[in-house]
Amino acid sequence: MTSRAAALAAAVLIAGCASAPPPAGSFSFAVVGDLPYNPREEQLFEQLLRDIDAADVAFAVHVGDFKGSGVACSDELFARRRAQFDASRHPFFFVPGDNEWVDCRRPENGGADALERLARLRQVFFSKPASLGERRLPARSQSACLEPPVDECGCGAHPENLRWSVGAVAFVSLNVTGSENNLGFDAANDREARCRDRANGRWLDAAVDEALAAKSSELVVIVQANPWWSLHRGHEPFVAQLEGAARRFRGPMLLVHGDTHTYRVDHPLAGITRVETYGSPFVGWVKVTVAPGQAPPFRFDSRFMALVTRGP
Repeated sequence: MTSRAAALAAAVLIAGCASAPPPAGSFSFAVVGDLPYNPREEQLFEQLLRDIDAADVAFAVHVGDFKGSGVACSDELFARRRAQFDASRHPFFFVPGDNEWVDCRRPENGGADALERLARLRQVFFSKPASLGERRLPARSQSACLEPPVDECGCGAHPENLRWSVGAVAFVSLNVTGSENNLGFDAANDREARCRDRANGRWLDAAVDEALAAKSSELVVIVQANPWWSLHRGHEPFVAQLEGAARRFRGPMLLVHGDTHTYRVDHPLAGITRVETYGSPFVGWVKVTVAPGQAPPFRFDSRFMALVTRGP
């Protein structure tokens, strides 16, 4: 999370807005994250979802943190968000954020067990290998036990990790969260973080293998965390995995994330474009257009809606 001052300063960044018509064969998808955090944003979030419904996109994705601090990580909230996502006119994907499980241990969030909340998220949102929404987009899920097994990790299934494709473009989502990726709390959660890092690495490797075999023109990686916003290097394994994937794929890659509430487009690693969507108190979403085989292949249209200020 960023402070409001940091978010306000960064929000003036303008990057990659598209104006010319996209080339033939292109398509778009919608990205939203770090919303809604409070009752005011709840109303705007419904409006945002309807705005996405009216847009010409192949699917939408919420990149995590669908609640703010001080809101309990309850089954009732999970069910409400699931219903909202299922009401989407487009296929709708969800990537877990730290606010939905890692930070649930905080007293202001109900003092829940983080690992129990992760298990519940998997039951509610990832029981089937497909998107949510009125129209489902098939996907492959890391729901089977890891083979070969990983020491200390048990089965090691991570059904929230998905892969899917649209035309010649491959997509992969991974459970990489803020709050140090659940590292540094206790031995059990450190073990969970290590095991998830291993599972994520295998899933990303499999996505690259599949993309190369299918001659995919682009590869899009979607996570919650900003992996360069870390105090204790909890995201170093993921950054190393990204670098390895870029070396192997050798084609255009896009990293999509939220976490630090700052709309930006840049190039943090060789061969990788990065887009971060808006987040509270900035209500908005980003329309990403992919033009397979074109240069540049990724174009970005920011859809800012409102700045929600605190007050009575």
